[in-house]
Amino acid sequence: MAPTDQDREAEGTLVADVDSAQDTTARARVLVAGVVQGVFFRASARDTAVALGVSGWARNLPDGRVEAVFEGPRAAVERAIEWSRIGPPSAVVERVEVSWETPVGERGFGVRH
Repeated sequence: MAPTDQDREAEGTLVADVDSAQDTTARARVLVAGVVQGVFFRASARDTAVALGVSGWARNLPDGRVEAVFEGPRAAVERAIEWSRIGPPSAVVERVEVSWETPVGERGFGVRH
């Protein structure tokens, strides 16, 4: 039996729902420990985020960690988190803590001082 227009619409809705679930805006705060200051971690985080289409910011913390917020499509935020586990070539990442937050509508990506 050939699919009806109603079947096609239902299939389209299902596909749209799956796509929109993957594109849901997410926000993650990451705390990165190790040799992560003085190795261009923040600038590299910005470059990575921009390439992924993610907004947010990164800053050095007084205890030697880097704090970053990534906000955008969930899949892109997850890729930014994975990048944080490695960092730029000179970094030695020892630990990454991730907490999920409610998106606030970040625009662009900044390096905070």
